[in-house]
Amino acid sequence: MQVSDQRQPVATPPPVAGLAGDGLEDLTEEWEAVCPRRIAPEQWQRFEGYMKEIFTAMGIPAGSPSTVDTPRRFLRAIFDATSGYEGDEKLVTAFPTECRGGPDCRISQVVEGPIPFFSLCEHHSLPFFGKAYVGYIAHEHILGLSKLTRLVRLYARRFSVQERIGQQLADALERILAPHGVAVHLEAVHLCTQMRGVREIESSSRTSYWRGNYDGDAQLRAEFFGLCSHWG
Repeated sequence: MQVSDQRQPVATPPPVAGLAGDGLEDLTEEWEAVCPRRIAPEQWQRFEGYMKEIFTAMGIPAGSPSTVDTPRRFLRAIFDATSGYEGDEKLVTAFPTECRGGPDCRISQVVEGPIPFFSLCEHHSLPFFGKAYVGYIAHEHILGLSKLTRLVRLYARRFSVQERIGQQLADALERILAPHGVAVHLEAVHLCTQMRGVREIESSSRTSYWRGNYDGDAQLRAEFFGLCSHWG
């Protein structure tokens, strides 16, 4: 089943241009762009038929009180779990920094976490989930703290891989804020390794991404990880 081939193209948020003045008007306009996915009723009906055929072949008894609506529920659940493709009209609320890029900004971290996230592996369409820690060193703008959570969810709620989500978060914060540095750390459990294949139930995956000052300053990275471990 190729659901994505049956709907209108999905757009990801475009790169943010350089800030002019305070830059917030242009910034907000860029990132408020959304692209709702539209699947016609007759398409949903056809897809449900496909899923009924697949589930029945896999062993689910068709038409029982518990399973008669399973194809519909499954498709709706997948659609809801991948809502990140549609963008987020409330993603950006940036404010001028109090220090206006002075020395305090270059040494002070803004760190948010742990931010729980759920995603679907694009290799097997099985869930992976965990916690994200996001930090940056402000220059001329800071981001509303709730928007860091929104940013994580924007990229996690897609078919993806952990490595890509971390890179997208780091790149997006660079484009939005032009900060002195960005740090992103993800810890996740992948059901594609627990439910199938090697069936490894003890391991988790950790990935980290650095931009700007974090990339060349081991002490900053250590402080960031110290905050992450403090939250557990």
